[in-house]
Amino acid sequence: MTGAGTNHSIESLEGGPAIILVRPQLAVNIGMCARAMANFGLSDLRLVNPREGWPRTGALKKGAYAAAAGAVHLLEKAKLYDSVEAAVADLNYVFATTARERGQFKPILTPAEAMPQTVARVATGERHGILFGPERTGLDNDDIALADAIITFPVNPAYASLNLAQAVLLTGYEWMRAATGDVKPFAPIERSPAASRDMVLSFFNFLETELERAGFFRPLGKKPVMQRNLRNMFHRMQLTEQDVRTWWGMIVRLVEGPRDEAKKGKAVEPTDRGPIE
Repeated sequence: MTGAGTNHSIESLEGGPAIILVRPQLAVNIGMCARAMANFGLSDLRLVNPREGWPRTGALKKGAYAAAAGAVHLLEKAKLYDSVEAAVADLNYVFATTARERGQFKPILTPAEAMPQTVARVATGERHGILFGPERTGLDNDDIALADAIITFPVNPAYASLNLAQAVLLTGYEWMRAATGDVKPFAPIERSPAASRDMVLSFFNFLETELERAGFFRPLGKKPVMQRNLRNMFHRMQLTEQDVRTWWGMIVRLVEGPRDEAKKGKAVEPTDRGPIE
């Protein structure tokens, strides 16, 4: 199962810090973590003593793979370890995630503070990893003792416990922001050039002429103010050429009434000539 934003024609981003799930309890949560990793170009998934083992068959595998939603490639190549020590042995720098102060006198950073540092140091060849603890208890003090620094999340202090995949997602998001310069993945498509001032003023003249004919500008003493208000309203829209043609065509049809085709119940074909309605 994949989502609407999945595009297999584009090469997936890879790299980033290793995501190390320490004694995860539920296979479905491992699948959700893989999905979060894939969202933000993280590709090194490590599992330390999963409570249910690491399912390659049966219902547990089905649940994990369904939760991964197209990120099953990360589950297929996930590495299994018997200890946290083994899982971090090849890394140069390790973060531990926790919602509680542990009294271990380590630097304490938010993901937004930690990930730019990791991006810069990974670019020099270092290998970084982030420890995430079991769903029910989190990392224990011995796990955290293996880390260089702590990552914690700015959350409601009265409800600070995050779902495992949520924690991975928030960290991955900050990794992506730091690694890509917080660039938007897409921009609005400009479907029509901005209208020229001459085009806009011609439309104003046409509109105001028809409004005058309909008796809109009353009392006459307020006509200049009403004209300015109307013009400023349209200026705030930042009109495109298409916008002006559409407005013009709408007003023509209101003034002239239905076309003959519309009166006879026939479909009106769009045209490239003249105002577009």
